[in-house]
Amino acid sequence: MNSQNESIMEFACRFAEEINAKALLLYSEVAQDLLTRKDNKTCFDTILITRGSDSIPYKAKLFQNIINIPNVNVTRLGQIKIVITKGLATGVFKKGDKLVCLTGIPKFGYIDSIFVIDVGREFEILVSEDVSDIFKDIQPEVFETVLNITLELAAQGREGRPIGTIFVLGDHEKVLELSRQMIINPFMGYKDEDKNILDHDLRDTIKEFSALDGAFVIRGDGVLVTAGRHLSAALESKDFPQGLGSRHIAAAGITSVTDAIAIAISESTGTVRIFNKGKVFVDIEKGVG
Repeated sequence: MNSQNESIMEFACRFAEEINAKALLLYSEVAQDLLTRKDNKTCFDTILITRGSDSIPYKAKLFQNIINIPNVNVTRLGQIKIVITKGLATGVFKKGDKLVCLTGIPKFGYIDSIFVIDVGREFEILVSEDVSDIFKDIQPEVFETVLNITLELAAQGREGRPIGTIFVLGDHEKVLELSRQMIINPFMGYKDEDKNILDHDLRDTIKEFSALDGAFVIRGDGVLVTAGRHLSAALESKDFPQGLGSRHIAAAGITSVTDAIAIAISESTGTVRIFNKGKVFVDIEKGVG
């Protein structure tokens, strides 16, 4: 292990122990020398972060857990937010956890930054909400898949054009009651097993339909109920999240009157925002360049 990584790791482990952290978060891109150590040990419970199609390291047993995030262009803080959001959805993290995150520049292969995340403070909605209530009836792999698709659309657009759309997950019956169809439902008439978002072969179809006006409505088990849906529920103007446009207001509105989660992409900035109970649960900004 190079001297810089070794010094930072030793400090991070001591610090994590002092603040009673849940775990260290370490990116595989800057952990190569750790993965080649002969002692097969980490100095603190460590969660490895991999990106895109990165293969699982042969020393995976070194780590408490492995979380994969899509290989898209977001800020470093955005990457951390993706990791924590996925960890919350899968039960790896919970309100009150403290996490020490180590990141760096992949091409240089060394750690250059330490972030300390207090989950309850960083994700303010958790102060008053139980995480299990936020993600209830939504299978973790469904949330993770929708988040990945949304981040890919935000980063890449569709055929070079920026995309703005909304994915509404869970409580689909009530969501349908409070919305109306803007176009013929493109998923009508298909068997449930043929229109589940977990089917990787549907990715291009979903991305194609993302150019349509309106929202996707998705059951908690991943079945695509409809696309092109106008969300009729709206918050009173005084309750609107500040500085957001009509798409985000619609996402906030539908989650304020249902138990659904909405994930919205800003067409103008590429920022991805996740809404619950009418509030922004987390926002993930697109990287520069």
